[in-house]
Amino acid sequence: MALEIKILDYGDIELESSFLVLGRDCGRTRRVLTLGFLILGGKYPVVVDTGYRSNQIMETLGMRGLQYHEHMIENQLARHGVRMGDVRFVCHTHLHIDHAGKDDLFPMNTTVVLNRKELEYSVSGLMHPQYPAPDIKHLIDRLHTKSALRFLDLEITGPIELMPGVYCDAANAHTEGSMNIIVETADGIATICGDVIYDFNDQIVMPFHEIHDWEPRTTGNHGTSKRAEKAAIKKLLSNSRYLLPVHDRPAKIEGGNVVGRLHDQVPGPIVQSLPERNWFPA
Repeated sequence: MALEIKILDYGDIELESSFLVLGRDCGRTRRVLTLGFLILGGKYPVVVDTGYRSNQIMETLGMRGLQYHEHMIENQLARHGVRMGDVRFVCHTHLHIDHAGKDDLFPMNTTVVLNRKELEYSVSGLMHPQYPAPDIKHLIDRLHTKSALRFLDLEITGPIELMPGVYCDAANAHTEGSMNIIVETADGIATICGDVIYDFNDQIVMPFHEIHDWEPRTTGNHGTSKRAEKAAIKKLLSNSRYLLPVHDRPAKIEGGNVVGRLHDQVPGPIVQSLPERNWFPA
């Protein structure tokens, strides 16, 4: 059976728009998705990212959480016939407040997988408010529990195979320890890319109509250089058939171009087709 990715809906967040795309609509409030991912079709289910702990914890960043009963992780997994204890690995693109808030609901024999540099970065203070104490302290408990936490050193090793058809690779963007999860599907490579991309339209589609039409816009929330952020996005567009960020619906990619949008699974039906770029305008 080929691997496929199911979208898990953990609720929405209201935040200031330029947090998503640098310099875009400063002062305007935006409401965005918070997604997780369930990889099925392999020997066991794998979850990528677990959402935010509670609506209240988002207030510590001046944001508003909109998470309700149906968004609880156990309910989202149940939609696909999966129980918390069935999950073998929980992988994290990174450990920000809206990505690692529900790890403590998984049993300790579920292994949390992360890039070692991300845990180091989470306690560096460089993006301090975005790494809440309850989430990080729970990971330290896992560190001291056999098989509950697995470190990768992706900057040194390069991509690591987690199980057949699923690889982890350093993102080299957003945070110092962010990683991408690469999934081999029947329709090509699908990359779960965390927060390297927040918004396809404002970062990638619309900039193609600007003067620097090959330059994606960076997010307004990153801990690396602008050059690194842009390069990471370009790499994703070059190497993937599908891209799955956490705060926007998945996109289908052809020739480095966003050509379609999907909804709740990858591979899956295209719910919105985008026109091809006009390479040679009259």
